[in-house]
Amino acid sequence: MSDPLTHECGLALVRLRKPIAWFQEQYNDPAWGLRKLYLLMEKQHNRGQDGAGIATVRFDMPPGEPFLQRARSAKRNPVERLFDDALAPLRSMSDEALRAISALDLKRRVPLLGEVGLGHLRYGTFGGRSADACHPFLRRSIIASRNLGLAGNFNLTNSPELFDLLVEYGLAPVGGSDTGVVLEKIGYALDKEHDHLIATVGPGSFSALEGRPLAQSVSDQLDYSRILERATERFDGGYTLGGVVGNGDCFACRDPAGIRPAFVLITDEVVAVASERPALAAVFDVSVEQITALEPGHVLSVKRDGTIRTARFAPAQPIRQCSFERIYFSRGNDHEIYEERKHLGENLAPRILERLGGSIEHAVFSFIPNTAESAYLGLVQETERIMRKRGADEVCRLVAEGRATPERIHALMDVRVRAEKVAHKDQRLRTFITHDAARRDLVSHVYDITRGTVNPGDTLIAVDDSIVRGTTLRDSIITILSRLNPSRILVVSSAPPILYPDCYGIDMSRLGRFIAFEAAINLVRERGDDALLDEVESLCKAQEGFRPDCMKNHVRLIYDRFSQEELSVEIARLIRPASGEWTGAVEVIYQTVEGLRRAMPAHTGDWYFTGDYPTPGGYQVLNRAFLNWRRQSDLRSY
Repeated sequence: MSDPLTHECGLALVRLRKPIAWFQEQYNDPAWGLRKLYLLMEKQHNRGQDGAGIATVRFDMPPGEPFLQRARSAKRNPVERLFDDALAPLRSMSDEALRAISALDLKRRVPLLGEVGLGHLRYGTFGGRSADACHPFLRRSIIASRNLGLAGNFNLTNSPELFDLLVEYGLAPVGGSDTGVVLEKIGYALDKEHDHLIATVGPGSFSALEGRPLAQSVSDQLDYSRILERATERFDGGYTLGGVVGNGDCFACRDPAGIRPAFVLITDEVVAVASERPALAAVFDVSVEQITALEPGHVLSVKRDGTIRTARFAPAQPIRQCSFERIYFSRGNDHEIYEERKHLGENLAPRILERLGGSIEHAVFSFIPNTAESAYLGLVQETERIMRKRGADEVCRLVAEGRATPERIHALMDVRVRAEKVAHKDQRLRTFITHDAARRDLVSHVYDITRGTVNPGDTLIAVDDSIVRGTTLRDSIITILSRLNPSRILVVSSAPPILYPDCYGIDMSRLGRFIAFEAAINLVRERGDDALLDEVESLCKAQEGFRPDCMKNHVRLIYDRFSQEELSVEIARLIRPASGEWTGAVEVIYQTVEGLRRAMPAHTGDWYFTGDYPTPGGYQVLNRAFLNWRRQSDLRSY
C-alpha cells in the first residue's frame, strides 16, 4: 500500500501447560514462555508500531505479593525495549544460579515472569500515542478472580451507546474510547458472573460456602462463554480480544462475523493465540496444520487448573472475514495468503496485455511497495503463460501452413517479461521532521530508482497492492518513476477501488480522503449533476435519527453513475503530478470485485469496495461520513 494507513493491531497470548520449574529443567530456561511471547510479538511487528504492552499472571504468589503485572511502552522499538527490561534481571545470573533458584524466587526477581502472558502491538486508530493508550488495559480488584487484563484487535462503531449503557448500570466509567468501554463492559459481566455464582454456592445457598472456600469455588466455576455472552450482546464491530484474569484463567474470543483474525496452537507445553498463523508456526516450530483458526463467535478459555474449553458466546452470523488482511495487512509468508495475492496479480494480466496492445516488447513490469511483490509475481507468471500460449497457437498455425522456421518458432516461444525492480524505498528517510514545503521535497526522495532499467518509449507497469488516498502516488511515486522517462506509467492496483469507509479496525473513516470518492465527485460536477449530491445529502439527513439496522447505503447512488473505467481515468488524472518536465501518460487499472472474490473466496469482507457492511453500525458510519464531508467537517465518523 503506497499510502500509509494505521490499522488493526496484533495480539499474542501464551499460557504455559507445564510449571516454570519444568522449563527450567528441560530447557535450562525458566523464561521460556516470556521469550516465546517476545518472539510472537516481534513476528507480528508489522501489525503495530505505535506502542506495545505485556501483562503476565503469576501462579501461587503468597498473599501480599503481586500476581498480575504489566509493562507498556510507546517509545521507538517498543517490543524490544519491553522485553529487554523484563529479562534484564536474568542476565546477571549464571546457569548454575538459574538451575538452583526456585520458581517463586525467580518470579520475585523477574516481576514479569509468569505462567500466562498477554502481549499487544498497537497501531492507533484513535486516541493518544502515549504508553497510557497501549494495551493491555487493567481492571483492578482486591479479589484475584475479579482482576482483568484485556488487549485486543478491534474497533466498535457504537462505543458511545455502550458508554451510556454502563452509566445506566450505575457505573462511573472514565473516558469514552472503545478500549475503555470494552474493558468495563467485560469487567461488569465478570462481576455479574461472580454475583451469580455466589448466589449459587455462597451464604444462603444449599452449599453455604464462605471465605476462602467460597472464593475458590467461584473462581473455579467462572464461565467465560457466559461472561462474554453478557458483555458483547450489543457490540457492533470487529474484534479479537485476549484476556487474563488474576486467578490464572485466560481467554481469547473472536467476533461472530469473523471480521478480525485469530489463530490457536495447543501443544503439550503451551496454549498460544496470535493474530497471524505464520507467527505461531515460526515461534513454536510447528506445521501450519497444527494451527487452527479460532471460530467466529467462539471463546477459547484456559482455566487455572489447565482445563481448555472452546464454546460459542454469540449467535452465528454470516462470516465476513476482512479481505484487507489478505491483500495487505498480514505478512505474506502465510502460504494461503501468498497464493491469494499471486492470484490477484494473475487476474490482471489479460487487461494489462489488452492495454499494451498484446505485445510486451516495450513494457517493463515492476512493483511498489514491497507488499505488492506477491501480486506482481502472479502478474508476471500469468503474462508469460498467456504469451507462451499465444506463441504456441501461432506456431501451430505456421506449421499447418508450412511456413514454420526454427528462427520463427524460437522467437515465438522464448517469451520473457522484462521484470525489474525499478524503485527501492529508503527506510531511513524521515519525512515528518520538517515543515510542509520542505516535506514535499523530501517525499520525492523516499524511493531510489534504478536508472537504465527503462528505455525511451517503454511502458512502465507499477503494481501497488491498493490505492487509498493517492497522495503518495501523486507526491512521490509517480514523480520518482517519471525520472526513468517512460512513455507511459501504468499503475496497477491488486485491490478494487476503495469507495467506502471502514470502521472495524482500519483507520479510513473519512470519506473525503479517498481518491476514488474525489474522482467520483469531480465527475459529478463536471457533468453538472450537483443535484445528485443534494439528493444524497437529503437522504442521509433523513435517516440520521434511524436505528443503525434501519439505515441504507445512499452514497452508492453517486458511484452507480460511473463505470470503474471512468473512475480509473479520473483517478489517473488526479495522481499525475502537476509540475515537471515529463510528458508521458499515467493510466490506472484496478482489480475487479469479482476478481477479488475469485482470489479469496473465504474472505468476503469487502465493504470498503462494495458498501455492503457486515454490521448495522457500518451503515451508520457511512451515513455520518458523507454528512461530515458535506459539512466540511474533518471529524472522525465513529
